[in-house]
Amino acid sequence: MKIAFFAGDGIGPEIMTEARKVLDALALPGVEALEADVGGAGYKKHGHPLPPETLEIAKAADAILFGAVGDPDCDNLERHLRPEQAILGLRAALGLFANLRPATMFPGLEDMSALRPEVARAIDILIVRELNGDVYFGEKAIRTLDNGLRQGFDFMSYDENEVRRIAHVAFRAAQGRKKRLTSVDKANVLETSQLWRDVVIEVAAEYPDVTLNHMYVDNAAMQLVRDPGQFDVVVTGNLFGDILSDQASMCVGSIGLLASASLGEDQTEYGTKGMYEPIHGSAPDIAGQGKANPMAMILSLAMMLRHSFGREEDAQRIEKAVSAALADGVLGADLGGSASTREVGDAVVNRL
Repeated sequence: MKIAFFAGDGIGPEIMTEARKVLDALALPGVEALEADVGGAGYKKHGHPLPPETLEIAKAADAILFGAVGDPDCDNLERHLRPEQAILGLRAALGLFANLRPATMFPGLEDMSALRPEVARAIDILIVRELNGDVYFGEKAIRTLDNGLRQGFDFMSYDENEVRRIAHVAFRAAQGRKKRLTSVDKANVLETSQLWRDVVIEVAAEYPDVTLNHMYVDNAAMQLVRDPGQFDVVVTGNLFGDILSDQASMCVGSIGLLASASLGEDQTEYGTKGMYEPIHGSAPDIAGQGKANPMAMILSLAMMLRHSFGREEDAQRIEKAVSAALADGVLGADLGGSASTREVGDAVVNRL
């Protein structure tokens, strides 16, 4: 099993160390580790956030475990050289169009949520976010109008095939859960969203066992804090999914608990090729201090074993070990505790 480990910047190397410690504890046969630089580290060593050699390793791997990118030293670089371009470049080059972001309330952490405990207790959501379209990849520029005023623009678009393939991912995910799917859009004002809604309805005919409903994104943001228990699987576009998934992280208590999977259509002999990463950033303000919570990184490892290698039992072992560590009060600073990055990793390993 060829696994590429891209630690990246900031706290990335620290949390990656703990995830690899958990993987080593599983003692899986036939694991081949590949390593390379990305993000600010890639730029500083090779002159680009996604060096050619890193991309080649990514293409050769069955799955990628990704830490975090973001370096204040690179903030003033041209946009195509900034660390974050590594993620966008990997998504585009590998065709990773489907982002799965689970948000589940771990028992005993209800008081950590920004919501009332009785509301937070019901959270068990999977957000399916389209990754390769929308305003993030459309034409964009700042131009000067004839009247001398500067104008910025970003082109939002989806074609029906892009919507159809992410809809299939979402419906299949819903079939494996509670068979409820909410499609989030802004069809009342955006033609892009109207097409999105029309195509999702067309795809729904192929999944009669899944109940589909539609929700405007502003209402979805409100409902996510009012009654998150109503959601099972949520499917939405790139921009809306970016915002709603971060909102969901605070509903469960900390962004340090949310993992993600970015999947494409390429299949390996084991499963679906993908890239797995925590949804938090590189947190340069705490890098190197042992304060970072590695649980989202460890849970990303579990998602990798599930989706790219078909090792459901091992994925569940990791998730149960994380849940047990949290229940036993092993909490990092982001959850009001004092456990260090290494201590959290050790706690998970001890509970495997």
